[in-house]
Amino acid sequence: MTLQLLKYQAGIVKDITEYSAGKNGPFWVDGNLIRFKNGYPEKIGGWQKDTINALDSAGAITSTETSLQGIARKMVYWRSITDGEDRIAVGTHNHLYIVENNALYDITPLRDSTNAATTTTEALDDSETEIDLLSVVGFKTAGVIIIDSEIITYTGISSLTLTGCTRGTNSTTAATHDSGAVVTQVLIAPIATTDESTVITITDSGHGASIGDFVVFSGVAATGGVTAENLNRKAGYQIVTVPSVNSYTIASPTEATSTVSAGGGNSVVINYLIGSAAGLGYQSATPALGWGAGGWGESTWGTARAVSQSDVSLDNSSWDLDLWGEDIIATVRGHAIYYWDTSTGNTVRASLVSEESGASSVPTNVRISTVSFPDRHFIAAGCTNYSSGNFDPMLIRWSNQEDFTVFAPTATNTAGDQRLQVGTKIITMVSSREETIISTDEAIYGMTFIGAPFIFSFRLLATNAGASGINTMINVDGRVYWMGRNNFFSYDGVVKEIQCSVQYYVFNRIQKNYIDKTIVGHNKKFKEVTWFYVSNDNSAGTLNPEPDSYVTLNYAENAWTIGSMDRTAWLDSFGFRKVPFAFDSSGYLYDQETGTSANGSAMSAYIETSPREITENGENLYLVDKIIPDVTMSSDTNLYIDLNTRKYPNSTEVTKGPFTVTSSTQKISTRARGRQIALKFYSTGTADEWSMGTFRINAKVDSLR
Repeated sequence: MTLQLLKYQAGIVKDITEYSAGKNGPFWVDGNLIRFKNGYPEKIGGWQKDTINALDSAGAITSTETSLQGIARKMVYWRSITDGEDRIAVGTHNHLYIVENNALYDITPLRDSTNAATTTTEALDDSETEIDLLSVVGFKTAGVIIIDSEIITYTGISSLTLTGCTRGTNSTTAATHDSGAVVTQVLIAPIATTDESTVITITDSGHGASIGDFVVFSGVAATGGVTAENLNRKAGYQIVTVPSVNSYTIASPTEATSTVSAGGGNSVVINYLIGSAAGLGYQSATPALGWGAGGWGESTWGTARAVSQSDVSLDNSSWDLDLWGEDIIATVRGHAIYYWDTSTGNTVRASLVSEESGASSVPTNVRISTVSFPDRHFIAAGCTNYSSGNFDPMLIRWSNQEDFTVFAPTATNTAGDQRLQVGTKIITMVSSREETIISTDEAIYGMTFIGAPFIFSFRLLATNAGASGINTMINVDGRVYWMGRNNFFSYDGVVKEIQCSVQYYVFNRIQKNYIDKTIVGHNKKFKEVTWFYVSNDNSAGTLNPEPDSYVTLNYAENAWTIGSMDRTAWLDSFGFRKVPFAFDSSGYLYDQETGTSANGSAMSAYIETSPREITENGENLYLVDKIIPDVTMSSDTNLYIDLNTRKYPNSTEVTKGPFTVTSSTQKISTRARGRQIALKFYSTGTADEWSMGTFRINAKVDSLR
């Protein structure tokens, strides 16, 4: 009998046969929820849900747990110097949020609102039918206003004057009002319910909303048995149907107990969040169906293209989020740029950068954006042209230094533009060590601040190296990593393809239609870069699947690992958050590398060796009668071992076990016979914590046949 050391090279190898992996490494050939440290495998840390609370209709934090509306695509974390609060900004495919003190605040910009407000410019007596206003921005062409406690209807607007006014409506009293009195637009009784139905119909003339858009109500009185608390909830409602240009429906969380045709009270306010028209609401890439979609000559002239004919795709909805000091600049992919000022508080929504005071020539459509460091220009990539206003997917524009609102170039500022040449569209970009790295679908560029007169220089760094998606590139201490369409790359002054032992395995599993949903995250404690992607065996099928699998590069060990995990946005530890944190596809936030379980459930962690022959050419059959473990584990951990044998590479595998290893196990007795020997180590509990060393087996020649 001979003791044989079982030592394998760090990392998982999937791109050669298992038998070859045993002869050439030997290597590990499969695993899940495993990392390598100092060359040896260990189970990764667990994760715990970070409870986020909802707000009630008054904006107070409740004890009710909530989740995001939509799929989280991007996050940014910071601690405000102004108030000392830690915040996370999160962009989903249909919302923009702030998470603070475990409460969720909706700061999604507004498309429209029914509560336009202004002031009168003259004193009013109680009989005047024309009312002069300081502004009519946001006011409907016909509607209802409140001045003090008087409700007034009007039928038209002429310049800055409301015309056709009926005074003292809805049981209020016509009264006199001072010049400068506040005028607020409201809706009166727009809510309709049906007994024993959850369908609520809203009447709002010319609402401009689409199915899937979100609305938030305030000032609504209980109607048809549906409580005011439910109707005025901070989370709002998603529009279910749009019967006409003047009405739409939502779904109440409770059934109405009576039929009401005109309810809700006399001071209803409706806020319409930006939606499909602003680039939100598309969970997955969507085929373009309009005129011009599809190949030349398909179908008939002047008709819309069928889904099956269209090879043109509209991107899934995503955000770019960047810090500007303590504030947030948020770009909806392919659409507008928004700004949120921390000092205004969490109840104030983000607003268009183009509407900021002094803004000039802000691009109206932008694919991606970032802030350059240390020079602090706001960079818009794939955007509308300054002179023509036409969209150019290869155009870079940047703002004046230290002013993200000014894009019009002058002789006295640093704003400007540059069109890239290699590729058809800009995919993504990141800032790194005084250089911004930009990826088109074909090439990588470096953008460096050089000052006047050219401001930035552009270098073509590599071709045939474009990133696969908007969230697949990351800067790690000055080195940039990204996932391409068929391989992985890094840049530290030179673009290099990263040798990957699971490359073909991963790219054969990725659902190519959803590769743009891939996201990348960093775990600095363990020196890992991880890409989460949608796999072919995603249980959600073909309808809006989300990332379910991962591939990880340990750049210190030069080792690759694979596994399954549902994550759609990830940030490394930062500030008071001592561990990485991430959102799953259900909209819940998790602290990673915390505990030993999957939020209280078991973690199916395993690692499997390649088959190994005791002799060089494998001419002998061997009998294995002993396994000597070398493992560090917690006292309540059970590690299981399967001993797998084969006579030939394509023979049916014979499994002995499972054998249980505890912290006190010295040896395991077994009788297994084969030419090739492989081991699988795994745990299935909630308290398992283990790290492997060098195992040994006791084996002897059994026969030559």
